[in-house]
Amino acid sequence: MQGISIAAPIQQNDDLLTPRGTSPGFAKGIWLRIMPLGASITYGLTSHDGNGYREFLRDQIVEYGNPVNMVGSRRNGTMEDNDVEGWPGYVISQVRTKAQTAVPKYKPNVVLINVGTNDCSGNIDLANAGNRMSALLDDVYKGSPRATIILSTLLVRSDEEKQECVEDVNNQFKSVAAAQRANGRRLVLVDMQPPDGPTTAELVDGIHPNEVGYAKMADIWFDGIKEADKAGFLQTKEAIAGNPDGVPDRGVYG
Repeated sequence: MQGISIAAPIQQNDDLLTPRGTSPGFAKGIWLRIMPLGASITYGLTSHDGNGYREFLRDQIVEYGNPVNMVGSRRNGTMEDNDVEGWPGYVISQVRTKAQTAVPKYKPNVVLINVGTNDCSGNIDLANAGNRMSALLDDVYKGSPRATIILSTLLVRSDEEKQECVEDVNNQFKSVAAAQRANGRRLVLVDMQPPDGPTTAELVDGIHPNEVGYAKMADIWFDGIKEADKAGFLQTKEAIAGNPDGVPDRGVYG
């Protein structure tokens, strides 16, 4: 598919690692290796620069006091650190398959998950959307045991019938999140529905956000990471086999 590239090997660039902000940052300023995981909204579809919410969010976190490296097997957008695990058109089970490879490779300590919109669009096994999400979460924790997951509800839909599906799936996700937390999992559920999330007026095509909508998503993700920090969830990054220092916390790609 045109416009899609695969991440190349990472080279360290130490002079880029110091955060700009004066805040102590999340978890006393630990380095965050963040994997945006999902489908086309995660990928940044319909944003003018392809960055979606990622650049808005990354800038906020760095300003707050944490070095950040976005990780994933793909690259999209004009931002320098544009790695992402976003797969346009994919449903929950397909994203899970990609996560089974990407998560253990990159060992993110924060995973941002937004997926399920295409399940509603295609009427794909909706009664089991929560079960399929639970399986995805289990695989993320298996692949990166130090991960904290920020799981989002689905965005609003302009189509009333699809919005009914969104509400049903969101209720399933809320139940899954509660069960995960009850089992001791480091997980925060964030709500992407209006008014804090994108409104129907802030959707380009009835599904994907415009720039204002993506900026709203970034604010919600940021608040979710803040909630995770308050709960003491955030863990230091894990070294990766064969690379004792792990993936650089901000890389430059050759």
